[in-house]
Order: sequence, then structure tokens, then C-alpha cells
Amino acid sequence: MDIRIQSAAPEKQASACVVVGVFEPRRLSAAAARIDQASGGYLSALLRKGDMDGKPGQVMMLHDVAGIPANRLLLVGCGKERELGPTQYGAAVTAAVKTLNDTGARDAHCFLTELPVKDRDAHWLVRQAVETTLHCVYRFDRLKSEKDTVRNPLRRIAFNVEHKRDVKRAQKAAAEGQAIGAGVSVARELGNLPGNVCTPTYLADEALGIARKYKNIRVKVLEQKDMERLKMGALLSVARGSRQPPKLITLEYKGADAKHKPVVLVGKGITFDAGGISIKPAAAMDEMKFDMCGAASVLGTLTALGELQLPINVVGIVPSCENLPDGNANKPGDIVESMSGQTIEVLNTDAEGRLILCDALSYAERFNPTVVIDIATLTGACVIALGKHASGLLSNHPPLADNLITAGNESGDRAWQLPLWEEYQQQLSSNFADMANIGGREAGTITAACFLARFTKKYKWAHLDIAGTAWNTGQEKGATGRPVPLLTQYLLDRGRRR
Repeated sequence: MDIRIQSAAPEKQASACVVVGVFEPRRLSAAAARIDQASGGYLSALLRKGDMDGKPGQVMMLHDVAGIPANRLLLVGCGKERELGPTQYGAAVTAAVKTLNDTGARDAHCFLTELPVKDRDAHWLVRQAVETTLHCVYRFDRLKSEKDTVRNPLRRIAFNVEHKRDVKRAQKAAAEGQAIGAGVSVARELGNLPGNVCTPTYLADEALGIARKYKNIRVKVLEQKDMERLKMGALLSVARGSRQPPKLITLEYKGADAKHKPVVLVGKGITFDAGGISIKPAAAMDEMKFDMCGAASVLGTLTALGELQLPINVVGIVPSCENLPDGNANKPGDIVESMSGQTIEVLNTDAEGRLILCDALSYAERFNPTVVIDIATLTGACVIALGKHASGLLSNHPPLADNLITAGNESGDRAWQLPLWEEYQQQLSSNFADMANIGGREAGTITAACFLARFTKKYKWAHLDIAGTAWNTGQEKGATGRPVPLLTQYLLDRGRRR
């Protein structure tokens, strides 16, 4: 996708399509008003006839409008101007890009980036528009014998800013949007691949490919024997039920001097989760290929970092294996010893993500991190609590939690904080080991984080439960690429504070 930034007059653009907004009820945006004037009041007449009233998501494609050189004019409903916020803006851009991509306009000039969105500047408007555009044109059809071809798909789009003085800043915003969009696409592609393709070995190969592309990223892959030497008994106990060899993948991004402690991102990489001996119901089990979306988000974020070249150090750690039933698999009641030396009674083999994460979180200590953030499709309880709109956030360090919430609000990839109180720890008590791997039905997201907290006492840590946000179900089934925007925004903020 060729993305450009311009500051130009809407009525003078000789493109395949010009995109402008219409507010409810039947009010032209500033750019639309200029075209209306150039066309002798054509748009005003349409609105008076009731052809369009500007409701959110409403679109109208016009052809050969007199007085302007563009072949097409796309009117996009934006709702009431005083209520135009980030959500409404995103919906308007989404509607515009989907329409452009479906109607044969190979290039377009979009003036939605001039809309007055509450508390947002030109930089934010452009970056969000770029991210949204790349998200809308993404297709996963690599495994289809007949591709999902789009007739004359959108190839080039220019986003407009009102003042020429804003062009340079908007170009930087577009570059950020393209980097985040690239990272999101990596995460979506990995998440959408089936478990027979995207194995732990495949993830390791993808990480090595990222290192080949970006010279300041180095990758190291630990094999089963390496993990045995490190006494990662929790991680390896999950891997025992699979014929696929487990991998512990580490990516080190060097953007600053070695004296600067790194941010460590740990992503859960269960490439297929059948639940093990505590097997899941058959319905929707195919979606358990998405159980590695935490790992995918780490690889996606490292891709965005490679594009942005931020002046910080970041380490990505991906513990990866499958969780399948087998004669050698974990059994309910088994006790395993983690890398930290703490013992765990496995009451439910379907609570395996925390078992692989706890060893990876112990492994993170060797990088002397400034903060550690783990990302995992960890609990169905989080889906019940927050739905698909916000990721669950728990942390042992309030400033880190605040920074992540701020990054989520800025990026539109939001998180909501849940408590990590000591009182919840008692639910993990075991008569036979240092802890159980589950804490019962109550507060399942919190007790899962409480389990992880027992392995993160030596550093500042946050946990993102993305079980509800990592993929969509139903007709729109597929990986979302979240929380790559949140994580990248957090790293952008850290880079600016340096």
C-alpha cells in the first residue's frame, strides 16, 4: 500500500476518488463544503432531498460530480459533530477504506483526517487512519487454492492535513502507523495459521526471519535439552503431550547502549491447545490455534520496533509448545517443579499457559529488565469479565499499569486493570505442593495472574490477558493483531521519555 501525506484542496484533486465526511443531521464537513461550492451546491441539494443524513458508517459513492476533477466522490457518515470521538472516527475510516477497496478505486485522497475529533491532533488522526487502512486491506488467503481476489483493489491513498506546516509531523505519524500496521499484520498472519503449519518450530523460524530483516535484532532458540539443563520443569511438562518439540525463543532488539536496561516482553506460544488430559469441548476447539497470539504479538511488536528503530532495548521471550492429550502428558494431580524451584500441583491440564509462562518469567531475570510484560490468551474468565473490547491488566507496579493504560487509550487498543490483592493468593493453596495451578471458578483471571506473580517478585511486572481481544469469532473469525498497537505505543512513550 502506497500511503502519502498532502495538504491540498479537496475540489482540485484529480484522483480516482476523493473522500469527505458528512455530519448528522445532513451537515457537510469543511472539505465537503468546499466541494459543494465547486459543484454549484450539488451536495447540499442531495442532503436536502434526504439521500444521506450523515449517520455513522453510512456511505454514498458519487460519480463524475460537476466542478471537480476526481472520478468519484465518497461521502462518509460521521454522526453528530459534537460526539465525534476516536470510536466514531475509526468507524468512519473503516467504512471509507472498505468501500474504496470494494468499488474499484485504485487510488484515493482522504480528507477524513481533517475532521475535528475531540482531544485528538493531526498526528493521531493520521496514524490511526493509516493503521485502520492497513487493517482493512489485510487478507488471509495463503492457504486457499483460489485467492480472495478484489477487483481493482486500493493501491494508493493520500491523507490530507489542513495546514502545510503539519505535513512533516503527519509524515512521521504515517510512518508510525505503517510500522504498527506491519506488526499487526505479522501477528494476524501467525494467529490465523493452523496448528499443523504454525508449530513451535515455525515460530522459531519466523523469529529468525525477523532477525535477518533487522540487523539490530538477534535471535536465540533454546531446544528441549537446553530447557532441561535450565530445569524448566513446568514448561516441559506441558510439552510432553506433543510430538512437536518445544522451543524457547528469545529476540533481543538493541536500540540503545547496553547500560540501558531492556523492556522484556513474554508471549505465550501454545500453538494448539486441546486442553491436554482435561480436554476441551469439541465446539470451537479449532479456535485454539489462536492460543499463541501472545507469542504472535511479541513477534509483531518486534517487527514494529525494527521498522521504527526506537532508541531503547527490548527483549522478546516466547515459550512455545502444544498442549495435547497423550500417554506421557500431564495428568490432574501431577506435581511439577518450575525453574524457580517452586512446585506446582497440576489440578487442571487446561491451565497450561501459566505453566509455560512461569518458567519464561523466571528466565527473564537474566536480562536485568527495567520492566517485564507478559501477554497471554490466559483465561476464559477474562472474556466473561471484559468481552472483546479491553484486555485484562494486572501488575505489581502501579506506575507500569498506569503507563500501559495510557498507551492503550492513546492507541485505541485498550486495557482495564483488575486487582492483584494478596487475599486472592489463598485460592492457589495446595495440600501437596507449593501451589496449585488453578484457584477455582471465582476470579479466574485474577488468580491466574496471582500464580504468575509468584514468579515475578524480583522485577516490575505487568500481565495482559488477551483472551477476549486476540481474535474475533463468528463471521469475522480471525486474529486481530492485538495488543501490538498498545505495546508499540508503550515503547514509543518510553523512547520519547529517554
